[in-house]
Amino acid sequence: MGAAVTGMGVLCAIGNDTGQVLDALRNGRSGIGRMRHLQSSHTELPVGEVSLSDDELKTLLGISTDSVVSRTTLLGAVAVRQALQDAGLTPEGLKGRRVALLSGTTVGGMDVTERLFPLMRTDDKALTYVRRHDCGSCTEEIARLSGLDGCEVCTVSTACSAAVNAIIVGCEMLANGEADVVIAGGTEALSRFHLNGFNTLMILDHDVCRPFDKSRAGLNLGEGAAFVVLEKGGGDGRAQAFVGGYGNRCDAFHQTASSDDGEGAFLAMTEALRSAGLQPSDIQYVNAHGTGTPNNDASESAALRRVFGDGMPAVSSTKGLTGHTTSASGAIETVISILAMRHGFVPGNAGWREKDAECVTPSMGMSGVRIDNVMCNSFGFGGNDSSIVLCREPHGSSGTQQPRHAEAVVTADVTIDSVEQLKDCRDFIPPMEARRMGKLMKAATMTALAALRQGGVETPDAIITATAYGMLETSERFLTDMCDNGEELLKPTLFMQSTHNTVGSAIAIRTRCHGYNITYTQGRDSMSRAMSDARRLIATGKARTVLVECHDEATPLFRSFCERLGVEAPREVYSRSVLLAPPRPSPGGGSEYQ
Repeated sequence: MGAAVTGMGVLCAIGNDTGQVLDALRNGRSGIGRMRHLQSSHTELPVGEVSLSDDELKTLLGISTDSVVSRTTLLGAVAVRQALQDAGLTPEGLKGRRVALLSGTTVGGMDVTERLFPLMRTDDKALTYVRRHDCGSCTEEIARLSGLDGCEVCTVSTACSAAVNAIIVGCEMLANGEADVVIAGGTEALSRFHLNGFNTLMILDHDVCRPFDKSRAGLNLGEGAAFVVLEKGGGDGRAQAFVGGYGNRCDAFHQTASSDDGEGAFLAMTEALRSAGLQPSDIQYVNAHGTGTPNNDASESAALRRVFGDGMPAVSSTKGLTGHTTSASGAIETVISILAMRHGFVPGNAGWREKDAECVTPSMGMSGVRIDNVMCNSFGFGGNDSSIVLCREPHGSSGTQQPRHAEAVVTADVTIDSVEQLKDCRDFIPPMEARRMGKLMKAATMTALAALRQGGVETPDAIITATAYGMLETSERFLTDMCDNGEELLKPTLFMQSTHNTVGSAIAIRTRCHGYNITYTQGRDSMSRAMSDARRLIATGKARTVLVECHDEATPLFRSFCERLGVEAPREVYSRSVLLAPPRPSPGGGSEYQ
């Protein structure tokens, strides 16, 4: 029996709760328009903003409007509270049960950081906020604001697939007896860093986006949050839907572009169907990733055609209504998919007018239809592709106890913790390529390839990354340039390398690993989260070789911040790569460590 969805909470451009979102979907009402809350010079770019201001969100949460809290956190906390209320659960009623909060985010507290960054260099009071900038701190604060103090928190940061990956991990935790109740989803607020980064890649449309349309010219950024409550079995009769199956695979093609044949998307959808125990013909609706960029929509269409052939179900993208909410999109669209299934309609693909031979022809909306199984796609930078199957009735094995196989053992362990060690990179990286690499990417590549070489593995089955701050040097350079020189002439290469999953996807591309790929960011607990996931994969027979990486770096500016705050600064560069595998059977019938 699949994991039961017993509660849902959502805020996005088309509504501040499930009722408002349902009404907007049924009436095809878009929330994309001019900026109201984001203070950017690029007012020509349409966005999908949540209608509530920060002060209104704080009032909803019962906190002072003078408090400094990121919009990412505020949106997430409101959605979590909604989900718990919808499930009929309270923080007090959850005491004594093992509760986990899993959130997907990339922006984290960037909206506050970019506002205070010019002051942080000299003002110690402003600098104190840097403690709450990172993605993991946002999840911890969401837990506190939701009354879930003491619950297990975990943050996934795989760009635009992060929220679906958080739901996938939550289902795995339930299935393996690691939690009794999981609240999983994602949250993302618009920020100038975010907007300008996508703008440098020249993939933002100056009009309302048109997914799958021949004239499509890019995406519109949005913001929002959504979380679902997951419980074992039928949730005591409170189930609104079931997570039947899921798949996470890597395209292993390019840092920001998708392959022509959509290999990663194809593998993710295929695995989601397999784990749900369903055939392609069992799916009545696909909520597509459908961003509106020429590359994404053509690539996803190629993958959909490979999966469904001539039996294509109804397909639509709802990003023409909400905008692309990046790390939160998978959770928002999971809620949308469940609403469509429960209320018997297919949301229309807003903005579509003209057929493109490269793309599937999307649905413009249907009502009065029975939907038993929905597939929801969520694809991120670095080719991190995830699909989830949502069912009216339980299917597959997600949420049920999984068979246990051999426990994992470490077969290789390599660490770099000083810049001097990077001089040996010629053994792994050609000199011309090494010149273009930052310290952290160079160190991570060296340790990953050395660990694989030690373990006698060319391509691992899965790659799991742990990091507290991600690609700090490139992120800081982009932020500094934007704050000091304005929102023009920013460098796209810096933004491309700023996401937390940059390293994990780069290693996947280098090793041609199309397997499971995820990045955890939870401060000092990041590596333990990654190792737990790796051991779970091996113990349940889902992978035989898993490369686990832990990497972080510190710039001179960040080290000076840490010194002023009186906290320990990370090393200038640190990278550790561990290869895990099941024990190898020995000739005597037992097992031996490799």
